[in-house]
Amino acid sequence: MNIIVCIKRVPQTAEAEVKVDSSGKDIERERLTFDMNEYDTFALEEAVLFKEKFGGTVTAMSVGREDAQDTLRIALAKGADSAVRIKAEDFDDIDAIKTAQLLKAALKDIEYDIIFCGSIATDDAYSQVGVALAQLLGIPHATLVTKIEADQGRAQVHRELEGGLLEHLDMALPAVIAVQSGISIPRYASLIAIRKAAKKEIKTIGSDEIAADDLRTDIVIDKLFPPPVTKMAEILTGDPSEVSEKLSKIIKDKGLI
Repeated sequence: MNIIVCIKRVPQTAEAEVKVDSSGKDIERERLTFDMNEYDTFALEEAVLFKEKFGGTVTAMSVGREDAQDTLRIALAKGADSAVRIKAEDFDDIDAIKTAQLLKAALKDIEYDIIFCGSIATDDAYSQVGVALAQLLGIPHATLVTKIEADQGRAQVHRELEGGLLEHLDMALPAVIAVQSGISIPRYASLIAIRKAAKKEIKTIGSDEIAADDLRTDIVIDKLFPPPVTKMAEILTGDPSEVSEKLSKIIKDKGLI
């Protein structure tokens, strides 16, 4: 089984101070650390598990600048057999749709049975690349997938719906599977595997292979800004009895009781 896994290099912003840069359309990146998108780590693990079960190969693909090669090497260290970087520096204004178009173009000479990706990217939270890629390729897709089993050209897929519901799909392969976090436990890359991955060649594809005129951009960032501050929180101080008295007065003054 030949498997493609799409990964993205994203800034780690959970515990970092994020500031908008001077252009007003991006964030300051100098003091941020970058890593593989969390959801894509689960997609990569599923891809490697499928290879271990069915045989075949895993190809990691990413649309990114040169530093994305570091993330692709982690994918190689975790079990991917080859890696492809689509040179983001060759294409302007890359949104989710253009990302899907670039991935489709890179896949034209590659045989695949299944494409894994994360269900969401933690930097822009668009959740569109997997769906758009499947539509462009003309193959089935499923998102927020929590379990998948495959056999004889078909896949049994379980995915999350709203309200705590689960959906079971019987899908023909090839298909795009956008996985939910927690579908498996991503493995760590050993030091030996990291050293071996550092020596592997990463194929690059740019504007020489993909005509920019054939691409379109549906979304252009106009402005980034932090959420406006409306009302400030009031911190009540004092011992428990004093805080209780202050809280009771606030509730009464606002007519809540």
